[in-house]
Amino acid sequence: MGRRSSRTDEHAFAVEGATLIGEAVAAGWDIESEFVAPGGVAVTSAGVFELAPGVIERVASTEHPQPNIAVVRAPAQPLALDGLGLVVVVDALNDPGNLGTILRSSEAAGIDAVVLTPGSVDPFNPKVIRASAGAVFHVPVVGASLEEVRRAGIRLVGTSSHQGVQHREADWSGRVAIVLGNESHGLPDDADIDQWVTIAHRGRAESLNVAMAATLLAFTAAEHRARH
Repeated sequence: MGRRSSRTDEHAFAVEGATLIGEAVAAGWDIESEFVAPGGVAVTSAGVFELAPGVIERVASTEHPQPNIAVVRAPAQPLALDGLGLVVVVDALNDPGNLGTILRSSEAAGIDAVVLTPGSVDPFNPKVIRASAGAVFHVPVVGASLEEVRRAGIRLVGTSSHQGVQHREADWSGRVAIVLGNESHGLPDDADIDQWVTIAHRGRAESLNVAMAATLLAFTAAEHRARH
């Protein structure tokens, strides 16, 4: 059996801005409380607190905060890796902006889940939430190792800057994980991968940014799977 995980590690976290709070509500997440600065309008009706002038500037994570902050908790939704067909796995990813972009692209491409290996950035870091444009509330996020993904019967397709078949020629059929390494080192050449793929490019750069690569591969895999 594959590892079972909730969509999150089930801790509460802050979400800033009416748009993102609305996305959390639309996705069925629990709003424990909402704090509204003077001049703001509450998005929810449960546990609303009005803040005194100047308070939100001291507690928000942005320099010029919006007038709404909510404390959000994900609904308990056990997720089994066994039931997933196409996932994106990021191995020890460090940058919250990259993870947010990967989540946004994964939702757009129809990816079943994003898997984070141990040591990856917190998916509910405020910068991740903003960069995801609310996608973090709609794409399941699972914590698991590469070995746990493999034991769930999912084939590991690893990305490389210098080895493997061209990404458009890869086999994207069956239950597949698109595996990307971290920003600094990528995946090691001796990683236990079933198939390596590479993205051809003509410029001076050795490789694409990890979020750009994830976007391209997610859409390529989804397109191939839709045709076959």
